[in-house]
Amino acid sequence: MTVLQTEAPPAETTGTPIIDIANIVKTYDTGSQQVRALKGVSLSVERGEMVAIMGPSGCGKTTLLNCASGLDVVDAGTIRIAGSDLAELTDKTRTAFRAQNMGFVFQTYNLLPVLSAVENVELPLIVSGVSPREARERALEALETVELRHLGHHKPSQLSGGQRQRVTIARSLVNRPEIVWADEPTGALDSKTADDIMTLMETLNREQGLTFVIVTHDPGVGARCDRIVKMRDGLIVNEEVLR
Repeated sequence: MTVLQTEAPPAETTGTPIIDIANIVKTYDTGSQQVRALKGVSLSVERGEMVAIMGPSGCGKTTLLNCASGLDVVDAGTIRIAGSDLAELTDKTRTAFRAQNMGFVFQTYNLLPVLSAVENVELPLIVSGVSPREARERALEALETVELRHLGHHKPSQLSGGQRQRVTIARSLVNRPEIVWADEPTGALDSKTADDIMTLMETLNREQGLTFVIVTHDPGVGARCDRIVKMRDGLIVNEEVLR
């Protein structure tokens, strides 16, 4: 497998947690009641670590991922990513920071059906102002990393579920991020394809040092990570170090 090279981490953040979350609280107002999705969660993730977040449905796993990545804002507490406090960034700056430092993989792929695989992968770069020529080169490089360059001109409907998830992973890599957030990345896949996707993520983690935070219900996925963080009712209730 050809490995997509990422940029070296900033010197000032080396040796410190790449993700440092302290006492975050998140409450949703449903109109009829307020739901406290996170009740004072603290979590640190080291650079290059592969962490699974597990727990029953509704325990706050996805909320934690959304808040930690800056997709959603918290009511209280602090979130530092690679040394930057997300609360100190404007919406525009936070969006740019996320685009430069993070990649996302979702269960439902979120690929645009009218675009080819390579066009889906290069889209975040085009939106960020990268020239079309460079965006295409980097998109093809990312597809090569997930062994799908030869299918770059296929549309999502022409790809299998596993291939579509590989395209999603390529898209998450194209901006050369330090962190990849994955929400149930194997949830829609059969066991063989899920195993292949996890093997790919393990390889990217090992060979590139990418940090992965994976929300999952699957104990098999959790067992392949460095650490399992278990949640219940908006709180972290246990952590298990596997390696």
